[in-house]
Order: sequence, then C-alpha cells, then structure tokens
Amino acid sequence: MRGSTAWASAEEPTLTVHAQTARLLPGAPVAERIFAEITERVAKLRALGVTPSLATILVGDDDASAGYIRIKQRQAAELGFSSPHTHLPASAGQADLTEAITGYNNDPAVHGMLVQYPVPARLDYDAALSLIDPAKDVDGMHPLNLGRLAAGIPGPLPCTPAGIEELLAFHEIPVSGREVVILGRGATLGRPLAMLLAQKRPTANAAVTVVHTGVPDWDRYTRRADILVAAAGVPGIIQPEHVRPGGVVVGGGVRYEGRRLLPDVDERCAEVAGAITPRVGGVGPTTVAMLFRNVVAAAERATA
Repeated sequence: MRGSTAWASAEEPTLTVHAQTARLLPGAPVAERIFAEITERVAKLRALGVTPSLATILVGDDDASAGYIRIKQRQAAELGFSSPHTHLPASAGQADLTEAITGYNNDPAVHGMLVQYPVPARLDYDAALSLIDPAKDVDGMHPLNLGRLAAGIPGPLPCTPAGIEELLAFHEIPVSGREVVILGRGATLGRPLAMLLAQKRPTANAAVTVVHTGVPDWDRYTRRADILVAAAGVPGIIQPEHVRPGGVVVGGGVRYEGRRLLPDVDERCAEVAGAITPRVGGVGPTTVAMLFRNVVAAAERATA
C-alpha cells in the first residue's frame, strides 16, 4: 500500500479510525500515469500516419469556459494531438452550433469532439449533444454511450466518473464489496458513477447508494459510507459530521464564484476521514486525463 490508508487491508472490511489528518488522494500522479500510457499509444498511431485529434466548440465568451478550452489545447499539444477549435459568438443560434458539430462529424481527421458546457441559455445543449457522432463523443455523455454504460457494453465513459474509479484504484482504496454513497444524481457525475462502480470489476463491484438533497435525512446515508462521493454542486454541503470516521471522501462536486472554486466538501472533513481528495488537484486532473484517453481510443478505433 502507498503510505497509510483508511483500510486495514483489502480483505478486512473494518475501518481504522485515525486521530490525525486524513491521507490525501491527489489526482496529479494518477493523471501522469494515464498520460504516459496515452503517449505510447499516440506514438504507435503517429507511426501509422495518424494524429489523434480533439475538436472543441465554445459558444460565447465565458471566462471559465474559455480557460477550460485553453487547458485542453495545451494538454493536446503536449501529447501530440491536433486540436481544431470553433469559437462561436454569444449571438450564435442553434443552427450555427449544429453546423459546427456536423462539420466535425464529417471530418475523418477529427477523432473526438466536445461542446464546452454551458452554452447560452437560449441554446439547447442536449439537442447539440445528441447530434455528436457517438464514436466521437469523448465526454461519454451522448445518450447512446450512456446506454452502453448502463448495459455494460464497452464505449467512451463519462470522464469524471471514470477518473474517480481510476483515482481510487491508483491509491489502492478497496471498492469491491464496500458501501459507496454518492450525494448527487446529476447526469454528468452521480448517475453514471453509480452505474460504473456497481459493475463487476475488481476496481468497482460496490454496493452503491445514490442520495440527493431532496432527501431530508440524506446525512443518514453518508454517515455509514465506506466511500463518500460528493457530487451535489453545493458548496460546503459535506461537513465533518456527515462523514464516517475513517472513511474515504471524494470531492467531485464544485461550483465557481468568479474564479474562486467552491467545493462540496468542507476542508475540516480531513479531521474525520481516513483518506480524502484535496480541495484542488483531486478529481480535476483525472477528468482531463480520461478525456484524452477517450480521444486516443477513438483514434485507434477509427484507424482499425
């Protein structure tokens, strides 16, 4: 095991309660390992004359969204990907967005595509998402790909849920047979993560409960969780009294106030938990890494 852990062993389900601050579960080393794997796969593709390509579409001038696009473009360059980008004005209509998506769908040099969320309120993001070629849906959020996840059929996985599974596996947090409680039922995290961690795999196979803020006594569930995943998008909703002593806490939900990141998990939870993701640099790096893993897989499928 790497360092101290909240678990006695993989075989022993009893939690060990620590009086000290929880062990941190950073995402950066997880992402580094995934990027190393991707680099090898990119080299093989480039040897065949194929350059993996991630296309991005941004509508409007939201600073945070533009920042996310820049991060993805920088990472694409570092990995040897091409990264065509379409920036539509805030005044763009649904037809303009449809045209941009269709263009990338029809371009054989583009292997993956994403429409940066959110789009202006008058545009239908779900309709745009449904137009993306499912084979190029690197967010794993196309209805067909979510259906594949539900049915246990291989396909691109939603990036944040897949990144959380990778993070837990990397830090050797036992998941199989444990009770995982997810606070939040959103389509991008809570629901797909529940399906993912319930599947029969050594890094999953958990007893998963999804609870949400519409349940008056939601903390009754979180206090019994071996692994608690905060996915509500409500700043500070998880307080120390909501955490099982010695349990594992993963902060997946965040909200932004300007440039300030407001996580779901109060930092004082580290005084109760056995292991916890850091306020910054936890799930975020693994999400980006899984996005690029989806792109390189799409390029491999297209090449095959």
